[in-house]
Amino acid sequence: MNALAATSRNFKQAAKLLGLDSKLEKSLLIPFREIKVECTIPKDDGTLASYVGFRVQHDNARGPMKGGIRYHQEVDPDEVNALAQLMTWKTAVANIPYGGAKGGIGCSPGDLSISELERLTRVFTQKIHDLIGIHTDVPAPDMGTNSQTMAWILDEYSKFHGYSPAVVTGKPVDLGGSLGREAATGRGVLFATEALLAEYGKSIAGQRFVIQGFGNVGSWAAYLITEAGGKVIAVSDVTGAVKNSNGLDIPKLLKHARENRGVKGFSGGDALDSNLLLTEDCDVLIPAALGGVINRENANDIRAKFIIEAANHPTDPEADEILSKKGVLILPDILANSGGVTVSYFEWVQNIQGFMWDEEKVNCELKTYMTRGFKDVKGMCKTHNCDLRMGAFTLAVNRVARATVLRGWEA
Repeated sequence: MNALAATSRNFKQAAKLLGLDSKLEKSLLIPFREIKVECTIPKDDGTLASYVGFRVQHDNARGPMKGGIRYHQEVDPDEVNALAQLMTWKTAVANIPYGGAKGGIGCSPGDLSISELERLTRVFTQKIHDLIGIHTDVPAPDMGTNSQTMAWILDEYSKFHGYSPAVVTGKPVDLGGSLGREAATGRGVLFATEALLAEYGKSIAGQRFVIQGFGNVGSWAAYLITEAGGKVIAVSDVTGAVKNSNGLDIPKLLKHARENRGVKGFSGGDALDSNLLLTEDCDVLIPAALGGVINRENANDIRAKFIIEAANHPTDPEADEILSKKGVLILPDILANSGGVTVSYFEWVQNIQGFMWDEEKVNCELKTYMTRGFKDVKGMCKTHNCDLRMGAFTLAVNRVARATVLRGWEA
């Protein structure tokens, strides 16, 4: 099941549990605005190339819309739509004053030079500058984009609107980016895991972790979990997988992965078939890579007691049902990986105030938000007698619906 179908299904289930008015339910599903623009740039060799850029703005009842911009050859309008909707629910669960958006350009960033990427980013910004803004829609990096992309958007936007650092988040620190943003999603995963384990009288220390994905989120999560006394016994990325039952030396693995562009060949553990990683014996499984990796094919073989969804949509609804029958607890993505958007919010707040925080304050505030988010979700689970995923969705949909009604949506 693709991301759009799964998100819509979760939304409809939550709407049913909440007893939402059917007209309101329909209104919440339809995006506020969908933008599609043509971006033509001169390539380095003098020829012209055209690309299609998208921005889906899903909902702004609770505040400006927020979401990433991805550069990828398969930027599919359906997927962008699903991810924009997911951002609406994610910001609502985190209780930050945003709605959801998502965007992208259909291109292969690996095939473009830095100057071509800069020209493309600037043309895209010129086409959408009057539809984004500090109090309208605040983009951020996503697949295939980074802090440099945000710097170009900021510069191009500022040519039209004056210096506006708060128009994008995930910027370089030198241009108003926030300290602690780099590690934010991984650190949020740590705080969310701590909150979940505490419910069952456990702590990170002494638990055995398996992490799929060793990019920004997976590597930071692994590092911070090890620091907190957890044992990371297996890790995988696109190059392969590595296992050590006594716990991997994460700082050494990080160094190896940096130098060899992947975890493959790490001497501090044994090579492992990547396909078997998810079914390794462990206490906590953290999928931090692609969507749809836990499905009906492998759900029965999963031996972890807890699954923390650091990736977006890693578990298929079919797998959800199998796992809940087995008694496996799943902390849903819209809560588990919301550390990134929460610190993006802190960056925006600092830019608007013109007053930057130190890293300790950023991390301390993040912990407060993640822990409170988990408590709020647990509260909804008790009220509606449901699992954590439905607890998170009912919490989110309820918050957005209430804001929508309070603002007078029928007027």
